[in-house]
Amino acid sequence: MNDIPQDAEAVLRLAAQSMFDVLASTAQGAMVVNREHRVVWISEGYKRFLPALGFRDESEFVGRRVEEVVPNTLMAQVIDTGQPILVDLLTNKAGTFLVSRLPLRGPGGDVIGAMGMVLLDHPETTMQPLMNKFACLQAELDDTRRQLAAEQSRNRRAKHRIVDFVGSSAAAVEVKRHARRVAQTEATVLLLGETGTGKELLAHAIHAASRRAARPLVSVNIAAVPETLLEAEFFGVAPGAYTGADRKGRDGKFKLADGGTLFLDEIGDMPPALQAKLLRVLQEQELEPLGSNEVVKVNVRVIAATSRDLAAMVQRGEFRADLFYRLNVLPIRLPALRERGEDIGTLVDVLLEDIARRSGLAPKVLSAAALKALEGKTWPGNVRELRNALEQAFLMSDDDELLPGHFGLHDAAPAVLKPVTASDADVAGAGAPPSDLPSMRRNGSEEGYRLPQRVLGASTTETLPARKAELERAAIAQALRSTNGNRVAAARLLAISRATLYEKLAKYPELTAA
Repeated sequence: MNDIPQDAEAVLRLAAQSMFDVLASTAQGAMVVNREHRVVWISEGYKRFLPALGFRDESEFVGRRVEEVVPNTLMAQVIDTGQPILVDLLTNKAGTFLVSRLPLRGPGGDVIGAMGMVLLDHPETTMQPLMNKFACLQAELDDTRRQLAAEQSRNRRAKHRIVDFVGSSAAAVEVKRHARRVAQTEATVLLLGETGTGKELLAHAIHAASRRAARPLVSVNIAAVPETLLEAEFFGVAPGAYTGADRKGRDGKFKLADGGTLFLDEIGDMPPALQAKLLRVLQEQELEPLGSNEVVKVNVRVIAATSRDLAAMVQRGEFRADLFYRLNVLPIRLPALRERGEDIGTLVDVLLEDIARRSGLAPKVLSAAALKALEGKTWPGNVRELRNALEQAFLMSDDDELLPGHFGLHDAAPAVLKPVTASDADVAGAGAPPSDLPSMRRNGSEEGYRLPQRVLGASTTETLPARKAELERAAIAQALRSTNGNRVAAARLLAISRATLYEKLAKYPELTAA
């Protein structure tokens, strides 16, 4: 007598029931979860896993959401999707288990819960090949994550040091002194100053000099992020928080900067609604990602910057006073370029060298007249505007020397060329150095320009390259004497770059020895 049903549907029902009976009888433990993801029942066998999960008895476990009591479980996914997970490896603090998860459906076919079964509680003993593959894949995944984290950390390192804030004026020295002091603390820093004064550079420099230098530096320009995205940008997004959100979620800038520094540029443009949330993070060092009820701890040092008058904004009710006081712990005011005009010459040298390096072109020098003209400008855009002017003149000109005309400026004060006198010629002939640089000098008459007597008088048959070299050597020697050997000042006096001066000194080593 054949007891097997003849129709296919009946055979499938019998097979499913037989398979479930086998699984249920051989399972090490089982649980049932309702539609709200809460555990409603566990088997006697499952109770032996409770101590390893951190629970003393069944009453502490049943009734809780399954995500809270079983780390790394996918029971909620089975309920939400209605799709079974027939075989899976579950690893948590209780161990590694071979598990099966099945949706439970009501009479109408809708999912009313799920059942999970622990098939093997020590699969490493009976499923060694599969466990070895799992272990290898897990090791590769962990290694890839470490490499990715290291790469992200490298990409978020500080790009500037305190020495990169160029200037030797009293105002610049004071800024660098304050930067070194605040770098040794963990308090919030507020950088104040007009646009283009170097606030971002100084933020990088403070991070680089701090104990957090090896950790990430994450920058956010608040003015550049749409207001509707700012909260997600700062605090991150939980998986599936809203339509179109990444199913895996996304970390916010605070999380990315954990252990390091978060630079908030243009803090004065932050919307009022977000100011309260930022205040809480600064006070408590914790946040809630968008769409999540989970509180995430962070360890972040904040450096904020603004070109706006925050104190005045507080008076007008445009900026929260409590947030201002939280940010204004260690304020540093960066001076405008017009307030440290004596630094323009040094800035020009550094910027021209950087422009030449980045463009791959030969270095160019700034004439004394052009420098004086640039020093006379007010520079409302500060160092950023100065760099723009230099870069435009550098790239648009074929000349090796930049004159006032290259900047659309008139000569501020033409150089005075001392006339050649008989006494000068006599002194030069006697071998004593003249008081002025041995450049071409106008004699005050229609004779035009003449070379110094000591060069012309040496030999009427001397070649032009030899005369030019002698003139160049004499000019460098005189510049070094006039500046007491200060090569930076000598280069500026000669209207050449420091790199060019070093090349010339290599050509005339006797000048270095002197």
